[in-house]
Amino acid sequence: MIIMGVERPSGRRYFQIARGLAALGHRVRVLALHPDLASCERRRFTEDGVEVWYVGQMHARKAGSVPGRFGPLALLLVLARSTLGMIWGALRSPADAYHLGKPQPVNGLAALVAVALLRRQSFYVDCDDDEVRGNRLTAGWQRAVFGFWQDLLPRLAAGVTANTRHLADEARRNGARNVVVVPNGVDLAGFAPPPEAVRAALRASLGLEGRRVVAYAGTLALQNHPVDLLVEAFPEVLAACPEAVLLLIGGGEDLPALRELARRRGLADRVYFTGQLPHRAAVACLALAELSADPVRDDPVARARSPLKLFESMALGVPVVTGDVGDRAASLAGGAAGALVPPGDPRALAEAIVALLGDEPRRRAMAEAGREQARRYDWRRLASEWAMVYDRGRGAAGVAESV
Repeated sequence: MIIMGVERPSGRRYFQIARGLAALGHRVRVLALHPDLASCERRRFTEDGVEVWYVGQMHARKAGSVPGRFGPLALLLVLARSTLGMIWGALRSPADAYHLGKPQPVNGLAALVAVALLRRQSFYVDCDDDEVRGNRLTAGWQRAVFGFWQDLLPRLAAGVTANTRHLADEARRNGARNVVVVPNGVDLAGFAPPPEAVRAALRASLGLEGRRVVAYAGTLALQNHPVDLLVEAFPEVLAACPEAVLLLIGGGEDLPALRELARRRGLADRVYFTGQLPHRAAVACLALAELSADPVRDDPVARARSPLKLFESMALGVPVVTGDVGDRAASLAGGAAGALVPPGDPRALAEAIVALLGDEPRRRAMAEAGREQARRYDWRRLASEWAMVYDRGRGAAGVAESV
């Protein structure tokens, strides 16, 4: 059982791993928090062998391109109801293994009450982010609460999966045992660019005909995705390549701020915002690009991340430009499948984009290397690595611990 939402990018990690485990013969149920529970029409369903139960509302309402925040009292009520929903779901779901997606308060309370106290079973934890620095926590008490659970749960768990070596090392330093690194990946079986006719129609509908597209695909939240670096870099890109445009695919709380930044930099007609899109539509837009960018700073947030956008770009044959932070160099085959630049440097980002746009043979070589590299990150293969944590947990506990 994996306890986490499945509607947003981090949720794709858990649903795809769950699909992979189901394909290996395990029975998997996901207890999930929905981004907009009031509008959710299917609160229980089965897809690709995975049961999904929505048992509560996420901490923010994410119904459109710009998430809405709850007020303090409303947020406390949401968190209380979601925690009770998780506890109820766990008690209704007997399992050999309970695996928390993210060491956060709601998941943590559900695991301690329903799994450890009432069921008297061990649980596992997945770490896919720096929960304190990667979330927009505005008060010191919020950071203290998230930090408490982020440090505590891996220590109590029978095993930890982590999507980067940085998070794995953090978990070990905090006393975690049985740590397995499982990066993010891509569904190669169902992941391919749309036909050229579809791409041509999409290009025309977006006004991108005759343009050279540089894309960013992901959340527009500057707390953990410094897309502003890419916008700041783009005037230099345009100076060398006047036909270039920047396509920002996705929504997020800082979409309005990025629109304003583009306007101030004189880029209003060169930066295109798609807003929040279904995943398939976002993939189709990404396939229009000659290259994609993953702007990062060298900070704990970037070191903790295994960006989905890297693997999806590689699978599409779209070369990536990103900062050399954390596991990104290893993910891009040491730079064969993408360009690595100093992090936090808009000029270096611009120079790398310009160089790639002007070098078609290099882009083709990177595209081919990227497709080959993406095969190493197929979700089904990663699910087999994920399952290793249960084998190790079983050996340590002396009891069966498989989903």
